[in-house]
Amino acid sequence: MDHTGVVREVEAVWRIESARLIGALTRMVGDVGSAEEFAQDALVAALEKWPEEGVPDNPAAWLTTVAKRRVVDRMRRDERFRLHLVELGRELTEHDGRDDFDAVLEEDYGDDLLELMFMCCHPVLSTEARVALTLRLLGGLTTEEIARAFLSTETAVAQRIVRAKRKLGREKVRFEVPSGKSRDARLFDVLEVLYLVFNEGYSATSGERWLRPELCEEAMRLGRVLAELLPEEPEVHGLIALMELQASRFRARTGPDGEPVPLDRQDRSRWDRLLITRGLAALRRSLPRDPAVARGVYSLQAGIAAVHAVATRHKDTDWHRIADLYRELSRRTGSPVVELNRAVAISMAHGPGPALRIVDALTEALAGYPMLHAVRGDLLERLERPVDARAEYACAAELTRNDGERALLLKRARDHGRKA
Repeated sequence: MDHTGVVREVEAVWRIESARLIGALTRMVGDVGSAEEFAQDALVAALEKWPEEGVPDNPAAWLTTVAKRRVVDRMRRDERFRLHLVELGRELTEHDGRDDFDAVLEEDYGDDLLELMFMCCHPVLSTEARVALTLRLLGGLTTEEIARAFLSTETAVAQRIVRAKRKLGREKVRFEVPSGKSRDARLFDVLEVLYLVFNEGYSATSGERWLRPELCEEAMRLGRVLAELLPEEPEVHGLIALMELQASRFRARTGPDGEPVPLDRQDRSRWDRLLITRGLAALRRSLPRDPAVARGVYSLQAGIAAVHAVATRHKDTDWHRIADLYRELSRRTGSPVVELNRAVAISMAHGPGPALRIVDALTEALAGYPMLHAVRGDLLERLERPVDARAEYACAAELTRNDGERALLLKRARDHGRKA
């Protein structure tokens, strides 16, 4: 294998193994920043050694061994660091062979990954920091990749990650899976971060590209890891179902030049049937066994996506069912964005008039939100008010930060300028 091929192999192994390694090291040293430092040392060593010596038979074990040696070296040099480990009850021996460190790193690492997820998504951090830290430590993405995905600068992302790790240390956030009611709330924080990552890939809020599939794929990968660790959590499966059902539309969501294609104009033969099948299976796992128990918010959203997925044509969509699901979701969340989506379903089930009344009641709550004006424009268009519709589309185009979405909205505004 040539040098470039080896480097790619190193990057692939890192993407798969880094979260496990950082999780185990965090449990050992008690600090996620130090754990990532040791793991990065192992990555640098791999980039130096593997092109010369070849890729080892067990790359993960190789990285683990190198990281262990870095910890031992630090312990020898830094008495305070050694004492810190002793305080944590993680004394390491310096002799060769199977020591305590080896035993910890080689045991089942599921808890380590789960604890790392809860730490990265801790509520003491801002939403932006949670997303960046999750992609960095759990996704194995570089700061450059994260910056490119979110149209930020590498410096800004690096600073955000450093500040996040420092804050976790200052706040003495424990490396653990919370229990009781706190666990449910914190699990929702984890799911929220994964869905934020997915959504940014599914409908980019800014920039030239309408889709960023790499973010969606990373969110789905982490969601599947979470499902393996928490197989009895319905909402985890609800989130996976939602992401896979939405991702099934990727190929049909953009035209030849990358322009957005609305749902009613998509070629449904291009939808990914395998992802739909997997999404529907995950949806079934998200449903409560007891009918009296309310469905989770991700399960409800996945249910809406499923109604779209099983309709072979747009006109066959069961909009009454979608409106019912949105009503329940709106009741559970109190979100004006959910209510806006309910208005769209109402317009398809009962006509634009009733829907417009719902949208008009949301103007204050969703001030500055481009989709409010886009939806209002569509309703006014269907009510044969082209002048008003054109103004709404133009307003939506001015507010959006995504170039493809702006072009689509401006086209609709121009079309209605000709009808006026």
